[in-house]
Amino acid sequence: MAKRDTQSRIDIEELTRAIKDAAWEIGFSLVGIVPAVRPGGFDDLQAWIQNGFAGEMSYIPNREEAYEHPENVLPECRSAIMLGLHYRTSDPPELKPNDVRVSRYAWGEVDYHDLLRSRMKQLTNVIHAKHPGCRTRGVVDTAPLLERDFARLAGLGWFGKNTMLIHRGEGSWFFLAAMLTDVDLAYDSPFETDHCGTCTRCLEACPTDAFPEPYVLDARKCLSYLTIELRDQPIPHELREGMGEWIFGCDLCQDVCPWNRKAPRSEVAEFQPQSDLYPADGISLLQMSDEDFRKRFRDTPLSRTGRAALLRNVAIALGNTGSETAMPALVRALGDGEPLIRGAAAWTLGQLGGPVANEALQQRLTIENDQTVLTEIQAALNSNCSKADPRTEESTNTESSPD
Repeated sequence: MAKRDTQSRIDIEELTRAIKDAAWEIGFSLVGIVPAVRPGGFDDLQAWIQNGFAGEMSYIPNREEAYEHPENVLPECRSAIMLGLHYRTSDPPELKPNDVRVSRYAWGEVDYHDLLRSRMKQLTNVIHAKHPGCRTRGVVDTAPLLERDFARLAGLGWFGKNTMLIHRGEGSWFFLAAMLTDVDLAYDSPFETDHCGTCTRCLEACPTDAFPEPYVLDARKCLSYLTIELRDQPIPHELREGMGEWIFGCDLCQDVCPWNRKAPRSEVAEFQPQSDLYPADGISLLQMSDEDFRKRFRDTPLSRTGRAALLRNVAIALGNTGSETAMPALVRALGDGEPLIRGAAAWTLGQLGGPVANEALQQRLTIENDQTVLTEIQAALNSNCSKADPRTEESTNTESSPD
């Protein structure tokens, strides 16, 4: 019996080594293996959902119980092979007038989901060749699996105060993926320590105060959520200025993290920046038709937002830049077929102010039939009038005088 147990252990060690070697050869940057267990963060997830922090991401609470164990993703799951892939390339350039920002993970020519799935398919072939008859399932963001928890258990890093997984030598600029299997493997030790110390740079960098406390994210205020996940509604007024020039995602809390100073540069060709997203020209984007949008972004992460939400974001970002050269494009957007875009354009015209903006808003007011857009137009007109009437400023100054 002891001899068979020893042989079995040797087989497990050999299979594990073969899987790790294959993952490195395929091009993954990080590899760690962990048993399929109930993740320690499941209780935190439940509390997070109960606090309403998921916002409109109903797919999370709808599958809440499934997150309790990987067996709900792959029946009889025994192991999770956690994989990381660097995506940091160049540093972002200085913005010019009317430039808008896209998160660096979307600068390339492909959707990272597709690239990771392609590489995991290669790893799947290796596993099945080494262990015929086994079952596997690759996961990239889309299944009810707490990838960060299993990555920490696999020794790949700790949770930063911005909730990102941080690797001591690699920083946080990497994608996570998981390969689940019903095979027993040799497991890595969990990462037990926290190396954030007293640093709070990530929390202080957030322009919308999306962190109610360290290690907790209120997604409803996060720019990545607002610009990507909140696709069918206007951006809340109180959060629009905090968006700055961001139109897709946000990198601020990672940009300031000291552990990212020496994060490796990715050599993956598909992640290298495309000139029209590095940065992006807001005016050109705002003039995209449905067909233009599909042709340009159908194979990229930006396709997730859809044209209406992306151009909504662009209109708001142009308002935050304060560049009046965007005025003609914004006036045209005020007549777009999508209410989401018209409403954002109205807000931005109110921000920019002036007679051209006022005339466009007045004209649109007479024909607009969407109540939400009508409300935006009226608010923009009121804002424009306040800026144009010096008596308003005088009255305000008088009221705030200590005399």
